[in-house]
Amino acid sequence: MKNTGNTILVTGGSSGIGREYAKRWHDAGNTVIVAARSEDGLRETAEGRENLHWLELDVADEASIDQFAQTVRERFPDVNVLVNNAGIMPFENISGSRDLSDAEKVVAINLLGPIRLTNALIDHLKSKDDAAIVNVSSGLAFVPLPKAPTYSATKAALHSYTMTLRKVLEGKVEVIEIVPPGVQTDLTPGQANNDQYMPLDDFIDESFGLLQQTPTPREVCVEQVKAFRHAEENGKTAELIDMLADR
Repeated sequence: MKNTGNTILVTGGSSGIGREYAKRWHDAGNTVIVAARSEDGLRETAEGRENLHWLELDVADEASIDQFAQTVRERFPDVNVLVNNAGIMPFENISGSRDLSDAEKVVAINLLGPIRLTNALIDHLKSKDDAAIVNVSSGLAFVPLPKAPTYSATKAALHSYTMTLRKVLEGKVEVIEIVPPGVQTDLTPGQANNDQYMPLDDFIDESFGLLQQTPTPREVCVEQVKAFRHAEENGKTAELIDMLADR
């Protein structure tokens, strides 16, 4: 992925990882568009930054995604990088029958959202030089968190989808997967201040450094997530699931 001179669309750009990546890419000399549901958060991300723009988007709303993509193409015809970062992580108890509305919302946002938005922009991206798609998955794609089963499953599915996307777009669009560990953000209650999670600034520093390598790694994995990423090949999956269940 080219480090500067891109026009980059980042979903989930109103807070957390998406916001901080947007600022880093902007500082590096890229035009950036952030998209999310929170207008206040988007305004805060873009405040005082020329060429950092914002658009409202609910990635769970299938009807709005094509219209949103059309707006992006019309207002920002040079967009050549899509970053699928938006996601939610409600805790669930799947030990008995339950209301599945939270699970359905997680699938709509975390999995169908990236699939639908990629579909809406793929032909445009293929027409651009230095085009890239960046999907943000999770260490939980490889070692599921028992209290967030649907979140973990959607990230595992996104990892699989990303591998396929990379193969079929080979030579046309670069496809990169960012695999965060648990990071101090507001993704779940109390997470931003929990010392069991990686500080947000530390994660952004390390992962952004990896993104700037030439060539860009296909998977961007900071040191703290590598035990999860390689758990199956190292025979550690069950042990790590037990550790997560005891937290």
